[in-house]
Amino acid sequence: MVTRRKKSPKINFMVSKDRYSRRLYALFSRAGLRACGKTPLLALLVLLTACAVPYAPPPPPPMAKADLQDLTEVFAVGYRNISEKYIVPISAEVIALDGLSGLSSIDPALQVHKRGKSVVLSYSGNMVTSRKAPTADNSVAWALVTTDITIAAKSVSADMLNASNEKVFEAVFDGVLSGLDIFSRYAGAEEAKRNRARRDGFGGIGVTFKIKHAQIIVTAVLPGTPAEDAGLRTGDVITAINGKPAQGLSRSTVVSRLRGPTQTDITITVRSPQAQQTNTVVLTRQHIVPVTVTEKRYRGLLYFKIASFNQDTARSLSAKLTKAQAEMGSGLKAIALDLRGNPGGLLKQSVKVADLLLSHGKIVSTRGRHLDSLHDYDASGDDVANGIPVAVFIDGKSASAAEIVAAALQDRNRAVVIGTSSYGKGTVQTVIRLPNDGEITLTWSRFMAPSGYPLHGLGVRPSVCTSTQDRSAEQIIKETFLASAELKTTFESWRLPSLQAEDIRSKLRATCPPEKHQAQAEMAVAKRLLGDSIVYDKALDLSAKHSQARKE
Repeated sequence: MVTRRKKSPKINFMVSKDRYSRRLYALFSRAGLRACGKTPLLALLVLLTACAVPYAPPPPPPMAKADLQDLTEVFAVGYRNISEKYIVPISAEVIALDGLSGLSSIDPALQVHKRGKSVVLSYSGNMVTSRKAPTADNSVAWALVTTDITIAAKSVSADMLNASNEKVFEAVFDGVLSGLDIFSRYAGAEEAKRNRARRDGFGGIGVTFKIKHAQIIVTAVLPGTPAEDAGLRTGDVITAINGKPAQGLSRSTVVSRLRGPTQTDITITVRSPQAQQTNTVVLTRQHIVPVTVTEKRYRGLLYFKIASFNQDTARSLSAKLTKAQAEMGSGLKAIALDLRGNPGGLLKQSVKVADLLLSHGKIVSTRGRHLDSLHDYDASGDDVANGIPVAVFIDGKSASAAEIVAAALQDRNRAVVIGTSSYGKGTVQTVIRLPNDGEITLTWSRFMAPSGYPLHGLGVRPSVCTSTQDRSAEQIIKETFLASAELKTTFESWRLPSLQAEDIRSKLRATCPPEKHQAQAEMAVAKRLLGDSIVYDKALDLSAKHSQARKE
């Protein structure tokens, strides 16, 4: 008996007349895989593979209504403030499109562009979705479009699907702000919290520390703080925080454990370097503002180092100056303000610092588009130093608020500025707090020195330049006075009221370049100038004649 093998049933495929189907049919024919051929299963697999629609991941689970509102609210607040306050006009449309382009930092396959009257999202070159473009200045509508595009991107991109809202905010706002200027930037909630702590203070115990060999070593105890009251000293090792071992913790972890809401208790276990036993104390956190002003006293000279400008800088400087006046009496002959390496900080604090040493005249002017950015700050009329000689140190890292102080004291003929050309950050930033507790630092105005020149890209030119080759203090002073005529011409060009072309600014800055300077010789220069009234007045005259800084 012969068993016949049954033929495989024919599989009839509907082949339409469209080009795509005909090409598939031709492909099967060339491969010898017609549907009614000898290997129908293989034919079926090939056909299913060839005809398959490119795989798209299933849509993400619907976002909670609160999450959608959070996205839109943060975008709307950010877009509106950037559009209204940035130093030059920029529409909500440009802001949103630049922000959406930032999504490619999460997944490079994502592309967003405007096509006609639509905003189109593509993934790997294939269109995913589109939205009607709102009017150019409608911030809320563009925020809604941004949210819609973000949700659509999550439906096709695994990277986007896994990205938190904070990651999306960072991508979008970085996309916007990176194209504006180098000083405008976005900070997420955690970074913004640290920024606010530097500016405004935080709940803490009042210590600074370093980590060495996995140990937490106290490097300073701030006066009048819970740490000082509890007897903590420099060199103490913090071995436990709230009963948990501190050894081996990262710096950020130690900071987060030491800080907390004011009027809350924290338990610290410390070991002094002289003793082996530990001591456990309970402290109540207080509002701590980072120290920005430190002082040294030389023979007749009161030296202040100002590291930055936070909300306590002017008060701290005033308090230290008042105390020194009481203790030094007539022995206080001069003051030096060291602003080298000072990156700036709060504008109003720089105004208050300058005001401490000025009796009259303008300190600084700010000019921007927004009404609130237009200000003229004038001295209040009380020089607390009573006119004693002042020197100011600056260098290429002295920026922003530090430059305001240096320019004001120089232009008002109140101080001799020593060092190199400053950084040249002549713009003012405003901080916009967002609903997610992040913040946008946005450039919204330029500031002008009292003599009328914009500092942006130019900076402050010292009267006594310490750049170039090594020289003694006497050589620096001698060469400065010998070149006084040339220097006065330089100041005249430096103080032109218009913002000069970049090449002109570069040539002016090259007269006292910030790249190299003699930090050690600068104190000797200051002591020489401040110790001789004739030499000091001569140095003041180098910048005063073309500074418009006449007593009123």
